[in-house]
Amino acid sequence: MAKTLTNNLYEGMYILSSSLSDDARQKALDKITQGMTKRGGEIHKIFDQGRRKLAYEMEKKREGHYYLIFFSVPGSFIPEMWKDYHLNEDLIRFLTLRADKVPEKIEFPTLDV
Repeated sequence: MAKTLTNNLYEGMYILSSSLSDDARQKALDKITQGMTKRGGEIHKIFDQGRRKLAYEMEKKREGHYYLIFFSVPGSFIPEMWKDYHLNEDLIRFLTLRADKVPEKIEFPTLDV
């Protein structure tokens, strides 16, 4: 009898190189999302947060293009996805967390300086 895999809801933050052209950035994003769907996952929402300054220099870069993706996938596939991410030279950083729900919109508070 085949074991049924349960999909868990995750939110992933992905920072892509800001030096990529629009086409190259879209291809890098597609590579990330295809890695989710080919493992039986589903993309629920993608928030394009745009180009932002990094908190500190990473891989000699000071800016990155930020995406927040809400997706569901069996939890056993997360380590495989992370291996793929480490091979993606356009991906500066990533973070994957379990999520409770998919928000309708994302708003970041403005800081009074």
